[in-house]
Amino acid sequence: MQTLHSAQNLQQAYDPEAFRQIGHQLIDLLADHLERIQQPGDYQLIHYREPEEELAFWQNDFASAPAEPMDFFRKVLDHSTHVHHPHYIGHQISVPAPINALAGMVSDILSNGTGVYDMGMSSNALERVVTDFTAQKIGYDDTASGFLTSGGTLANLTAMLAARSAKAPGQVWQEGHDEKLAIMVSEEAHYCIDRAARILGLGQEGIVKVPVDDQFRIRIDLLERYYEEAQEAGHTVIAIVGCAGSTATGSYDDLEAIADFSKKHDLWFHVDGAHGGAVVFSDKYRSLASGIEKADTVVLDYHKMLMTPALNTALIFRDGYRSYETFQQRAQYLWEAQQSPEWYHSGKRTFECTKLMLSIKVYATLRTYGPQIFADNVERLYDQAKVFASLLEAAPDFELAVSPEANIVNFRYTDLPRESWDLENGNIRQRLIDDGRFYIVQTVIRNQKYLRVAIMNSATGEQHFAALMDRIRSLAKG
Repeated sequence: MQTLHSAQNLQQAYDPEAFRQIGHQLIDLLADHLERIQQPGDYQLIHYREPEEELAFWQNDFASAPAEPMDFFRKVLDHSTHVHHPHYIGHQISVPAPINALAGMVSDILSNGTGVYDMGMSSNALERVVTDFTAQKIGYDDTASGFLTSGGTLANLTAMLAARSAKAPGQVWQEGHDEKLAIMVSEEAHYCIDRAARILGLGQEGIVKVPVDDQFRIRIDLLERYYEEAQEAGHTVIAIVGCAGSTATGSYDDLEAIADFSKKHDLWFHVDGAHGGAVVFSDKYRSLASGIEKADTVVLDYHKMLMTPALNTALIFRDGYRSYETFQQRAQYLWEAQQSPEWYHSGKRTFECTKLMLSIKVYATLRTYGPQIFADNVERLYDQAKVFASLLEAAPDFELAVSPEANIVNFRYTDLPRESWDLENGNIRQRLIDDGRFYIVQTVIRNQKYLRVAIMNSATGEQHFAALMDRIRSLAKG
């Protein structure tokens, strides 16, 4: 009987008609969800629970008898943060175009990895189209090449491995390195650059952190000094990283000047454009990243401002052949020659072998709405940051940390005793989360706490910013 029951259970799990019925119900549920939160009223975007409470809920759910899948999906919606809500202005996560959810469904049903061509024919070809298009927007010529990978952290690490392969003395991949290697970064660079350097064995001293100016851009006037100090300490500097834009404020380094510096010293020039690199799709804001086309490698997250679900990141090489030099292992059961430049075997160039069909989501948006959709989204988000900054500057009870270059705005409420600004702004942020009507984050700038907003939703506008300011005033007064 057990064998019969198991067979029936497996048959039900793969039954096309059952899938059809559940799928229709799920699409209706999600469409209703999107419709409701896009006209939210007092609809909360988060129902915050303490971690142990949330864990207990799902432990109890797991211990219960199997139930209809729609019951589970409804619970997930109720216990999640709703990024499509116009009051979601928190972490740098995109508001995915719904077409991406459908593309993801196709990808999940097919489950075609992209490590080798015959396991991912369409996905490898789509990836080539998407990365060629991105390389063109960066300003590279047709010798450029790239691939998609699972997030900016992995992409930045791969870029640093490429820098080591290209610039470190000797055959590092086969023999390791005895030299004390180093990379130069802004002190405002994302923590994943620091992490990548440590993974490469550079250690803390191998991460040369250059101070920033009052706009949080790497100080070009200090590059020579820090380079010379690293050399005097016995380090071989192999790379310099430019930010487009920086983690806390979204500020753009002077990439033109960094390019000149890297050329002078024969360094690998890498641009971490995970967030702000998206301006390459916009004629209006493209100048913020002037010089990005001179970089050896560029990282760009589609899952930040380009309407794509996480994780989905491009790593583009100006000289495409370099992308095949980073990993040089043999895998006879996958391909015969590791170093031959076969774009259709993505496993040759990435950490990942069985990689998700990432390209289908980016391509679905571009194919459905046209390439202009990326520019429209970036420009809307950046424009609205300026609107919010203007409201804050005009308000006597708020202070703007720095005029925003991107869609990131840092500010604090100041109608409080000066000595309590840090404590109370942190408290205000937690009250906002507990209240559930807005989702924002916080950061530390110049050793002081600020509230931080990343405008990720094209539906977010002036009325929502004004409502946030009013809500902060109300919560601050208890």
